[in-house]
Amino acid sequence: MEPNNTILVATGASLDVAALELALARHDYRVESVTSGQLALEVASAGGVVLVLLDTALAGGAALELTGQLTQADASRRIPVLLMSHRPTNDEKERAARAGADGYFTLPLATTSVVDHVLFALQGQRIGGFDLEVNYHMMAAASPDAVVLIDMDSGRPVDLNHRAEQLLGRSALELLTAPFSAFCDPLEMNAMMQSVLAGELRVHRMSLRHSSGRMVECNARGVRIAKPGRRLFHIRLVDVTGTQRADDLRIGQERLLEMMARGVPLEDTLHKLVQLVESQSPGVLCSVMLLDENGTHMHCACCPSLPGAYAALLEGMAIGPGVGSCGTAMHRREAVVVSDIEHDPLWAPYLDLIRDFGLRACWSMPIMQDEDKVLGSFAMYYRTVRHPDNEEQRLIGVASHLASIAIERARREAELARHRSHLEELVEARTAELTRAKQHAELTSEELQAALENLSMTQDELVRRDKLAALGSLVAGVAHELNTPIGNSLITASTLADHTAALSSQVEAGIRRSELEAYLERAREAGDIIQRNLQRAANLVGSFKQIAVETTDTQRRHFFLDQLLQEILAPMWASLPQPRPILVLDVVPGLQLDSYPIPLSQALGHLIDNCIIHAFAAPGDGEPTVTITASAEGSDVLLSVADNGAGIPPEHLHRVFDPFYTTRLGAGQSGLGLYITHNIVTGVLAGHIDAASTPGHGATFTMRLPAAAPR
Repeated sequence: MEPNNTILVATGASLDVAALELALARHDYRVESVTSGQLALEVASAGGVVLVLLDTALAGGAALELTGQLTQADASRRIPVLLMSHRPTNDEKERAARAGADGYFTLPLATTSVVDHVLFALQGQRIGGFDLEVNYHMMAAASPDAVVLIDMDSGRPVDLNHRAEQLLGRSALELLTAPFSAFCDPLEMNAMMQSVLAGELRVHRMSLRHSSGRMVECNARGVRIAKPGRRLFHIRLVDVTGTQRADDLRIGQERLLEMMARGVPLEDTLHKLVQLVESQSPGVLCSVMLLDENGTHMHCACCPSLPGAYAALLEGMAIGPGVGSCGTAMHRREAVVVSDIEHDPLWAPYLDLIRDFGLRACWSMPIMQDEDKVLGSFAMYYRTVRHPDNEEQRLIGVASHLASIAIERARREAELARHRSHLEELVEARTAELTRAKQHAELTSEELQAALENLSMTQDELVRRDKLAALGSLVAGVAHELNTPIGNSLITASTLADHTAALSSQVEAGIRRSELEAYLERAREAGDIIQRNLQRAANLVGSFKQIAVETTDTQRRHFFLDQLLQEILAPMWASLPQPRPILVLDVVPGLQLDSYPIPLSQALGHLIDNCIIHAFAAPGDGEPTVTITASAEGSDVLLSVADNGAGIPPEHLHRVFDPFYTTRLGAGQSGLGLYITHNIVTGVLAGHIDAASTPGHGATFTMRLPAAAPR
């Protein structure tokens, strides 16, 4: 580190001194912090301080006086002072500058920004500490950017480097003998100076006037340099013209593509394209030529900057191997560069015609639709002998590509317009045909309407008959099922009545004990028969009542399926006689339904009864097993009951849900269990049930139930 490398920070708690110390250490500076003006003066007087950061809140009303004292604290040299405050006014900044402050910035400020302020102030101090006329010139000469040192009182440059001469296209003598405002906008220059003097640290945009007349866009950064007896202003200029032009080109391309998308006429689009290219390359004159459908003659589509008489000469000219730049480019299907028109053989036949127009260089790029089809050419003319640089070659390539998009789109639009016109003719003809068909259809519609009304009445009648037939079938089934137990009870009761009448006669004649005992035995048998048959009739009536599923008396609630199955199956399995089938539960935990648990329990009960009664009626090879599985599928729950029993023959499978259909009618079964299950699942539970079976390998009944039953 250098001996004089201390940055003195005089502040209360406005800055993160530790972070500032770490950041400045990377630039070989150390930081010393004090909390009073007196301590600041003592440290500055001791030597080694190269810059002071002074918080105005620390000194209060004496801040400006303290500023002047700090700048003169070191007898060997002036110490730059940067003031900082939370709410500085413009008046405070001006008074601070008059008091000798080198800058004034507003708090709070990021550590990186504070470091920038410090380094810029130190740069100016270091320049001022040397013999300015020698060392500044050496520093400026070594800079890769344009550097200008301006006397703020006269407004004239007092030093500059060769890069500044190149940037403005002017000699050092020309630049040093005129105010710098002659080469830029005075308002921009004044605004930058005022900003720097106010302590602002930012990049300014300046437009400089080149000797050729074109404007050079620059990013400028300035710093005031302390020199006894003089007010000097250092400016570093970075040419961003290329960047600006690239941005302008990108924006121009976007606008051109937008124009194409909006269907702007081709002439307007090409005119905008030519303007864009001419703005990118000063002094260029552009033209767009279109090749006719035969591919032999060119026509001027857009050349606003070229002389009208010259454009007229090109109109209708045949292309060929030696027809200037454009005709040759279209013929060869490749770019043609002519740096000197007067001495190029491609232009030899036309020199007498074009000499008066002052065109000296021309390069042309064919506008291609694809590798084989040429649409036209894009040309760039100059009034001086010159060869295209890389940027100009890229520019003409971009221009020809954009032109190809615009031309191809315009031709497609024209083709579409022709198709639309033809389509309109077809539509008119088709409309007339459809009108005739519509009239015929209206006549037919009246007939169809009458037929539909007749069909509707027929359908209503068929539905009514189907309902009556279903009701008749149900009534017949009910009557058939009830007829046996009731008939048996009636016969038994009639027989018992006959025995009772006979007993009465025997009592009058004197009944014997054996006769009374015989009567009592027959009465007991008759009572058992009547009780069994009436109980069966009652069971049948109960089953019939379940056929019509009602929800008015059924409670709807949220429940977990695995808990409900445990509640249903535990007592049901305990009541089965030994040997019981094995029960396997494979239910996803936590399946929750908002439905009707009682009807669901009834449906499961019927399915399990069906397994016990039918599946395992005959002994099988394996151990009887009933498997109940449940899982979620979307917003539905799949619940299945499967067994490994005898299975259901294919001829019976499609009838298992029919009422009164059973293969064990003689065994006391009514054939209503699966029918009731079907009504419950498709009715109150709003679901669907299917049966699947492979004979000899069991059957599976699967219910698909909504997790939330409809209300």
